[in-house]
Amino acid sequence: MFVRSDHGLGEGGGAAALSFGRSLAPLSPATRFETFRARIADIDWAPDLGAQIGSATWWRGALTCTALITATCWLSPGFNNPLIGTTPPPLEGSAWEEARAQAIAPLGWGANSGRRIAANDLVAPLAETPERPMIELAATLGSGDNFSRVLTRAGVARDEASSVADMVSRAVALSTIKPGTQLEITLGRRPSRDVPRPLDNLKFRARFDLNVAVARTGGHLVMTPQPIAIDNTPLRIRGLVGQSLYRSARAAGAPAKAVEAYIRALASRISIGRDVQADNIFDIVVRQARAATGEVQLGELLYAGLDRDGKKIQLLRWGGDADSSKGGQWFEANGVGERRGVMSMPVAGHLTSSYGMRFHPIMRMMRMHKGMDFGAPYGAPIRAAMDGIVTLAGRTSGYGNFVKLTHGGGLATGYGHMSRIAVRSGTRVAQGQIIGYVGSTGMSTGPHLHYEVWRNGVSINPRNLSFTQVAQLSGNALRAFKAKLASLLSVKPAGR
Repeated sequence: MFVRSDHGLGEGGGAAALSFGRSLAPLSPATRFETFRARIADIDWAPDLGAQIGSATWWRGALTCTALITATCWLSPGFNNPLIGTTPPPLEGSAWEEARAQAIAPLGWGANSGRRIAANDLVAPLAETPERPMIELAATLGSGDNFSRVLTRAGVARDEASSVADMVSRAVALSTIKPGTQLEITLGRRPSRDVPRPLDNLKFRARFDLNVAVARTGGHLVMTPQPIAIDNTPLRIRGLVGQSLYRSARAAGAPAKAVEAYIRALASRISIGRDVQADNIFDIVVRQARAATGEVQLGELLYAGLDRDGKKIQLLRWGGDADSSKGGQWFEANGVGERRGVMSMPVAGHLTSSYGMRFHPIMRMMRMHKGMDFGAPYGAPIRAAMDGIVTLAGRTSGYGNFVKLTHGGGLATGYGHMSRIAVRSGTRVAQGQIIGYVGSTGMSTGPHLHYEVWRNGVSINPRNLSFTQVAQLSGNALRAFKAKLASLLSVKPAGR
């Protein structure tokens, strides 16, 4: 029970207790209207009828749509009742003539609208239609076409066309102008219809790096060559091999012919189908010429590279022309050229004994020599003649340290008198891989390699199989080659 003086506790936190039981003051009509408007504004009267189909919100939207359509139909004046309006009267007399003289639409229809002035004494009839003061046209040099003949067909006098061809030949050989070259020709005014029009101007692209202009100055034709600056920085393209080496290289921007040359170059070293994987990175450098006028000309393949799990194949075309871009052959980064033939030479040496009967230098008797002997310095590397598997690697009677390789097609090769063996039995070796070193073990009178070949287990003359010839750069040629390779590898790949 509270006493009268307790209401002062409201300021001390008893306001809630004092307000308990009091009746709230009724809202005024204005306040009720504002509250009603706020509630109405919160309602979505036009919801999306494609969502929440069947819900209360959807039915409210459908009701709103129906009400709006009904109200529109009820308020419309009708579809068959004409609209009341006025139509201006048609023009007649002078008003029609004035409007017709200023009309535009009849001109498009070929009518004779517009004001006309009758002919008077100042009007003189023309005997013939006047010619244009000049004619601008374009001509195309066809395959097997003649330069002066193109000008003659365009309307230039025969003598003048021959004179122009002579002038142009001083700047560029006419035979080097490519078919399809566009000639921009301007013919001037002629004194009468009985003579050809004189040549006023001639412009064309004689070469990728040269424009030629011929203009009439002071009554004489003057030829002016206009060189075009060319940037010869090669185009380098790198990217992942992916599912297809050809498609990936083409998608990266390499020309079709360059990609074909790239694949052929790699195929001389590895098997494209077996050795190239999707995560490998191809590296292609193509000759490129970029003109100051914006044109780009792509040429032949200069470099072919492939990164395979840290092992790089780097091939550079070398030889042929002075720019090392045409002809020649592909060389590896260490200066080793292309291998040609079935088998490579097993050692860099000279032939000392052939296949066949011979007088044995140790046994002092005639005996069949089933191989070929190559004289070479002690310790010179011996390389596998073909891809194969090592079936024997060790000491073998008179052969000394001996290695035997088996190859496809029933072929096998043997290498004897080694000073040291560099492979083990059961391992796979590639053509050109070092398998040992020249020595004089076994029945030998000096350092050399005894080389034998078997076909289906029968010894045959190694000369019956063609040997691969390997080119090796050295000296100044090797230094120039490595400098060229370094310059190509310093080119920044496209898009980076």
